Amino acid sequence: MSSMPRYSVFSLARNALSGHRDWGEAWRSPEPKPAYDVVIVGAGGHGLATAYYLAKNHGLANVAVLEKGWLGGGNTGRNTTIIRSNYLQDPSIRIYELARSLYEDLSQELDFNVMFSPRGVMMLCQTEHELRAFRRTAHANRIAGLDCRMIAPAEVKRIVPIINDDADARYPILGAYWQPRGGTGRHDAVAWGYARAADARGVDIIQNCEVTGIARDGNRVTGLDTTRGHIRTRKIAVVVAGNSSLLMAMAGLRMPIESLCLQALVSEPIKPVLDCVIMANTVHGYISQSDKGELVIGGGTDPYNNYSQRGTFPSIQHTVTALVETFPIISRLRMLRMWGGVVDMTGDRSPIIGKTDVEGLYVNCGWGTGGFKSIPGSGFVFADTIANDRPHPIAEPFGLNRFLEGRFIDESVAAAVAH
Repeated sequence: MSSMPRYSVFSLARNALSGHRDWGEAWRSPEPKPAYDVVIVGAGGHGLATAYYLAKNHGLANVAVLEKGWLGGGNTGRNTTIIRSNYLQDPSIRIYELARSLYEDLSQELDFNVMFSPRGVMMLCQTEHELRAFRRTAHANRIAGLDCRMIAPAEVKRIVPIINDDADARYPILGAYWQPRGGTGRHDAVAWGYARAADARGVDIIQNCEVTGIARDGNRVTGLDTTRGHIRTRKIAVVVAGNSSLLMAMAGLRMPIESLCLQALVSEPIKPVLDCVIMANTVHGYISQSDKGELVIGGGTDPYNNYSQRGTFPSIQHTVTALVETFPIISRLRMLRMWGGVVDMTGDRSPIIGKTDVEGLYVNCGWGTGGFKSIPGSGFVFADTIANDRPHPIAEPFGLNRFLEGRFIDESVAAAVAH
């Protein structure tokens, strides 16, 4: 176990005296060992959180996290950082609310500022059908004890002065569903914080180490072939988002997911005009403003399967054109940059967390476009599942067997614009 220096105003002042030349590395870059108790494939937020909770909650330090590229370079670094828990189904509410509650104190726990900002998340109702659907969600969330409520058009306008609330608008504002403790975080900081804390507890984070095969002895995994040599292990946890089907195929398993590109963009920075997250599902878009002043804009996934991490103009045009109807002032802004990420979608738009039919092989995937908001909760329950070789109670409904048994957790509506 390595020592992790505390980040504080005192360490900042002390290192300022040396021109900040004496800061140590945030985490090590070790060579892979011949064998580990657990190997996690994927050094995104979910994989790193799983490693941290394995070490912290279950005392498993002989753990490796393998990443084919760089830490946090996949979807963790390519999302729009929305954090909320106002889903419809009880299993979804439990895991997303666990994640949201863990985000509240994550900066203190990891000693790393993840910049969690509970600025509020607003789900606009712009059709009568949408208004009825969110009232149904409001009832489910109230029964579950969530702090969420329906708000009238006047309150929507008070919270978001730039919104077009004209009664004759193409997409009128009929109300909204409001979660005041939802918000945003800093995607990179979440990955870095978990990486630093996991490394301090003895976890090896090995970058530029691509898995090329999964070795089995009958129905049990025995190790992995990688570009940096063979690694023996009796427990493999696959947490690689859009590449899950490719990795699981190496073990002879076919996954019920499809991979799609999700795109987003940011505008040029402007003065503060928006202090909450707004999701406009009817027009298929969402918007928030970053601390740097950029408007963060996104929508739904591409309509076809692909593994591209590049944005395309038609998709961005569709999203921006729709949002201009609701927020006319954004028509004057220039786009600063755009990007894409590969997301993994299940048929019921809910994740897969748990064991597989292959002994020692675990999988965490299918988060679609809701992966960032779930990172702490996902890592917490997945680590417990791996350590105890049985599903955590919160993760149990999300097992692979639900597709065989018809126990779908349908979140196609609550997932809204697919996040």
